[in-house]
Amino acid sequence: MKTPFLIGRLMLGGFFVSNGINHLRNRDAMAGYVDSKGVPQPKLAVTLSAIPLLVGGASLILGVKPKWGSAAILGFLAGVSPIMHDFWKNEDPAEREKNKIDFMKNTALAGLGSQRSGRTARTGKTSRQVRPQTRRLITSRYKAGTEPSRKAYETHCRNAA
Repeated sequence: MKTPFLIGRLMLGGFFVSNGINHLRNRDAMAGYVDSKGVPQPKLAVTLSAIPLLVGGASLILGVKPKWGSAAILGFLAGVSPIMHDFWKNEDPAEREKNKIDFMKNTALAGLGSQRSGRTARTGKTSRQVRPQTRRLITSRYKAGTEPSRKAYETHCRNAA
């Protein structure tokens, strides 16, 4: 169960890092579209929008502060999607459909990011929800002599993380 979770986390984080790099590489081209949406200082906006994508994606890939990384990504998606993919304002059916697809994609990514941030692969609970109960149980077994050794307790704590 840990391997699919890790692969999914790497794929999701990689997607956002790739998009952050794309924002920086194609800043001039993207600035034109951002300007057409009425965003002030479009080139700066595109550059700054890469920060939560890069930081959040790297956080998910490395597993360092994934809740903060997910929050950065969710903040980006929540702030950008209604402005850049405002399909309800489009009169052209093709443009409306494209923006609707992009808006829904961002909504799905936001849902995925919020669902899995900081969760463990086995239980779906955060490690803080799991550890205290598990440690109490193992410690009581260890003290009672039913647990083989202190090493088993330490191994279990490492695996639970």
